[in-house]
Amino acid sequence: MLLGFDIGGTKCAVILGKKDNAEKISIIEKVVLPTNLPVHKMIEALFNTADTLIKGTDAANNDLGGIGICCGGPLNSKHGVILSPPNLPGWDNIPIAEMAEKRFGKKAFLQNDANACAIAEWKFGAGMGYRNTIFLTFGTGMGAGLILNGNLYSGTTDGAGEVGHTRLADIGPVGFGKAGSFEGFCSGGGIAQLGQMKIREKIQMGESVSFCNGLDELSLITAKSVAEAAYRGDSVAIDIYETSARYLGKGLALLIDILNPEIIIIGGIYKKTQSLIEPIMKEVIEKEALPGASKACKIVPSLLGDNIGDIAAIVLADMGCKS
Repeated sequence: MLLGFDIGGTKCAVILGKKDNAEKISIIEKVVLPTNLPVHKMIEALFNTADTLIKGTDAANNDLGGIGICCGGPLNSKHGVILSPPNLPGWDNIPIAEMAEKRFGKKAFLQNDANACAIAEWKFGAGMGYRNTIFLTFGTGMGAGLILNGNLYSGTTDGAGEVGHTRLADIGPVGFGKAGSFEGFCSGGGIAQLGQMKIREKIQMGESVSFCNGLDELSLITAKSVAEAAYRGDSVAIDIYETSARYLGKGLALLIDILNPEIIIIGGIYKKTQSLIEPIMKEVIEKEALPGASKACKIVPSLLGDNIGDIAAIVLADMGCKS
């Protein structure tokens, strides 16, 4: 049995899973908790939940094979320490792996969430069989996990793959603390900002927008509400997603030119909005990227879908018990 923790700024998950004789990962049980407590109380709540799940399976701690912990960076994966992630206020220099090992008596492995998802897709999803794989989160934020020459590449300070911080334009929505960044244009929060900017302009010019009745409703705009309007044929919503798609194409072209991957796997929003994004994205890549590198690279949605975080944590647990 394998134990996983997926730690996020809005919610956390505690997962029990297993790997069968065919090396297939499956989820046994999962509990989601809101991230609404001070750090040490939150960790205690997660550990207590794990204890309850383990007892509910009629198993004991000595049946655990390992513990995997996914969390947004910055972090030190080598020492298992969370280092002040911007979406987790108060989580400063938290030795989470050591804490889990002391509590459960098993080896724990901490990894950046994008890296963990890249490993999961590489081992069990769309990246199976490839040696050079990039996974992009494209969810609340934009981060990347890099599998290069058959190994996870995390960089000198665990900072490799922070593509969301790359500036793609001098002016634009803010993401990763930077206006005009990859994350600003290509994330849930960034698409919401794009929507608010374009809708404000339309309304101030005296035009109506079908999915927003006035400036007082701008705060209600989300990537999801824009996508729903785009699928209904709203021209403003379609334009918002086409703008995001253009910048996604620019960002991917840079990655293709620099890293020459075999496959880029995109999670989060991409699969749900692929038909809105893909045509423009491919146009830009064809124009911007080196032809040989572009032709050698497939771009696909995540195969693991909404379960990727759960599977990633369990994959880390399996890796932890082998280390």
